[in-house]
Amino acid sequence: MKEQNEYILGTDVVELHRLGVQHQVWASEAQKGWELAGFNGGQTLLDLGCGPGFCTKELAYMVGNDGKVIGIDKSDHFIRYLNEVSRLYNLNIEGVSADFNQMKLEDHSLDGMYCRWALAWLSNPGEILDKVYTALKPGGKMVIHEYYDWSTHQIEPQLPGLATAINASLQSFKDSEGEIDIGRYLPKMLTEMGMEISSLRLMQKLATPKELNWQWPKTFYHSYFPRLQEVGYLTQEEVKAALHDLSLLEKDPATTLSCPMMIEVIATK
Repeated sequence: MKEQNEYILGTDVVELHRLGVQHQVWASEAQKGWELAGFNGGQTLLDLGCGPGFCTKELAYMVGNDGKVIGIDKSDHFIRYLNEVSRLYNLNIEGVSADFNQMKLEDHSLDGMYCRWALAWLSNPGEILDKVYTALKPGGKMVIHEYYDWSTHQIEPQLPGLATAINASLQSFKDSEGEIDIGRYLPKMLTEMGMEISSLRLMQKLATPKELNWQWPKTFYHSYFPRLQEVGYLTQEEVKAALHDLSLLEKDPATTLSCPMMIEVIATK
C-alpha cells in the first residue's frame, strides 16, 4: 500500500531495499564526513531526512549510551522501521515523523547535523537549514551530502533506450519543486547564514557491471523508470527499452557508468 505524500521514489519494501544498497555504496563517504566533522561519543546529533535510518543507526553507535541521535523524516513507514531498529539494538535514537517545516528543535541543543539527499526535494532548503542553525550549539557542525551535477550521470557505451530514460529522470527532477543540484549552492547559502565552511569535497563514483557501485544506479532504474511511466515521462515501451539496454550493458565488462556527482559540505557555527 502506498503511503500518502510519499517520496518521489516511494517508501515501500522495494525502496527500502534500494536505500539499503545505496547506503552500502555511500557508507564510507558518510563515515569520512563524520570523522572530518569530529562527531563522537556523548554528542547529540540530528539525522535530517533519515529515511529508514541506515545512517541513524551508525551515528547512534558512534555517540554511544551517553549521546543521542534524533532522526527526522516525513515518512511514518520509515520512522516505524527506525524505531524498531532502535528497540532491537537498544540504541538511543529518537525517531520523529514530521515534515521539516513542522519539525521542532530546541535552541542550542545539537552538536551536529547530518543530511543526505533531503534538501534537493525541498522548495525552501534555506529556511530548513536556518532552523537547524538555530538548534546548533556554538561550534556545532553540519555535514551535508547532496548532488552537485546530476547530468554527469552517463554510461559508455551509450544506448538510446537507457539514455532516454536517464534524461527523463533528470527532467522529472528539474520539474519538481526542489533543486536537484542543490549541492552547488550550499556553500553560499550556509555562509550567508553565518556559518564557516570547514570543508568541501566532491565525490564521484565510477561503476562497472561487476562492482557494488553498479547496484546503486541499477536499483534506481528498476524502481524509478516504472514510476516515470505512471506520471507520463516515459511510455511502457521506453521503460522496456531502457531496462533491455541495461541488461545488454551488464554483459559487457568494458561498460563504464559515471554516477551523478556529489558534494560534501561541512560547515561550522
